Amino acid sequence: MQKNDWALILGASSGFGAAAARALSKAGVHIFGIHLDRKATMSNVETLITDIEEAGQKAIFLNMNASDAEKRAEAVARMQTEIGDGRVKVLLHSLAFGTLKPLFADDAKDALNQAQIEMTLDVMANSLVYWAQDIYRVGLLRKGSHVFGMTSAGSHRMWRSYGAVSGAKTILESNLRQIAFELSPFGIAANAIQAGVTDTPALRKIPENAKMIEHATSLNPGKRLTKPEDVAQVLVDIGLSENTWLTGNIIRVDGGEDIAG
Repeated sequence: MQKNDWALILGASSGFGAAAARALSKAGVHIFGIHLDRKATMSNVETLITDIEEAGQKAIFLNMNASDAEKRAEAVARMQTEIGDGRVKVLLHSLAFGTLKPLFADDAKDALNQAQIEMTLDVMANSLVYWAQDIYRVGLLRKGSHVFGMTSAGSHRMWRSYGAVSGAKTILESNLRQIAFELSPFGIAANAIQAGVTDTPALRKIPENAKMIEHATSLNPGKRLTKPEDVAQVLVDIGLSENTWLTGNIIRVDGGEDIAG
């Protein structure tokens, strides 16, 4: 790790993103956070920024739509100014914004439509590519950098309302493999993190989430849900390493939940 290393966290204000920001800042990394919050949840962001600064690190948070190309360009320009000759040591894609509806319903308004599917894929899968491309081109993503995306067992296990998100997770995994393949010659790694079922604000938006929580708890060999902090520790352990030979993988951080099912 170098003195002026940063983490760029997409979806930084809650869940996995917030836990990663806290853990990485405690390990000595500055945090550039992208989030989308209304006034009601901004206090959580302010608390997170305070925690990062109390750990002795810089915290720059931008409240914006991460899939907006113009806003992304402005954010990357800001990063260039703030980071200077430093690097993005960790790029974490933890965006959880998609439409949770089944593919089929008697009433069309109760089923996914084209716009909803395309929006979900853009935000939860393809936006990672665009951010990675942009920070690579300006020299912030370079030797020793690690790119991570948050996937789930939902990429291969079905849940009635999860169709668009499931598709996005599958595409995200493929995008990460392609990033790994193309950037490995430059010493940059890319891996998907498959967390177990975790009680986050995103999970609470999934219809019948209580049943999902109950099933995962009974299924998991550890007899508990995954915690955001479980994932954050893995991001620290791998992401702050200069060894980028571990790349192109789906890394399960779930206590054995997926293999038990």
